[in-house]
Amino acid sequence: MCAPKQQFASDNYAGICPEAWAAMAEANIGHESAYGADSWTAQAADAFRTLFSTDCDVFFAFNGTAANSLALAALSQSYHSVICSELAHVETDECGAPEFFSNGAKLLVAPSSNGKLSPEAIRLIASRRTDIHYPKPRVVTITQPTETGLVYTLDEIRAIAATCRELGLRLHMDGARFANACATLGCTPAAMTWEAGVDVLCFGGTKNGMAVGEAVIFFDRALSQDFDYRCKQAGQLASKMRFLAAPWVRMLETGAWLHRAAHANTCARTFAEKIAGLPNIELMFPVEANGVFVKMPSAIADALRARDWKFYTFIGGGARFMFAWDTALDCLESLVEDFRAVSAEQTGAPVLT
Repeated sequence: MCAPKQQFASDNYAGICPEAWAAMAEANIGHESAYGADSWTAQAADAFRTLFSTDCDVFFAFNGTAANSLALAALSQSYHSVICSELAHVETDECGAPEFFSNGAKLLVAPSSNGKLSPEAIRLIASRRTDIHYPKPRVVTITQPTETGLVYTLDEIRAIAATCRELGLRLHMDGARFANACATLGCTPAAMTWEAGVDVLCFGGTKNGMAVGEAVIFFDRALSQDFDYRCKQAGQLASKMRFLAAPWVRMLETGAWLHRAAHANTCARTFAEKIAGLPNIELMFPVEANGVFVKMPSAIADALRARDWKFYTFIGGGARFMFAWDTALDCLESLVEDFRAVSAEQTGAPVLT
């Protein structure tokens, strides 16, 4: 058994990675200007412009719900609608925040078996009604990676962006695990975003080894007008902004944002490979980022929980196991061993090794 024991219910369980921790300690030396007028915030914004090879506008929020909701509010009016997958995080896990911060813009959801939004679904929903009695489609949002752990390919993003341009819609990307998607595709951040047609990205730091903090990046700077006021009104303007910004400086300049995500992805693939083929265990989706979704009988799930493993059960009744920047291989192996043991207990089969 690994010690101390790690859990795999969420990558939010992980602590702060060394690069982010060191940056916060460095930012803690001396005094700096408040409310984002500090040197760290300026450095972080410039680091993003370098990373994306474009002159974008960058803002910082405490969490992903605020980042997504305020970004969508900036792209829409209260009479507009936002098209998303029925499994999109903004639909399933943000407690109505996108509608709240946009003063009522409606989410229009498209059915999807895997969490991915398609150009055909976008076109169908956007053209369903065009009369004044229906909320006018204005924005499309995609979750990258999806809530099922799948990654949109560059061609898929380009196709969605082309459909958005055709229909006069803006494209927002919820990138809570954006780094994991970049690690999977092996592409530049620019290629996955503005070069592919994305207007606004919410780049997640919390799940990538930071204590707190997401970046909202406007590739079309005209869309960011008064966004600083939105952040202030929503309680997202940190008085000591340098502690949100400083970790980004070190994460980006050292490449930690990418290699930490790559480690998490590798651990997820390793886990999936080790449990594939066990009796009564079925992988629900291809493993493309740092999440593994498993379908198994409730007796096996209960037995794993009895062995003190924590995991969420939601999409399609499956169990989700998330791997983080700090996943220890001995803890991963302990989880695999217990999977083998409880699977064998339930089937009477010998324990596979």
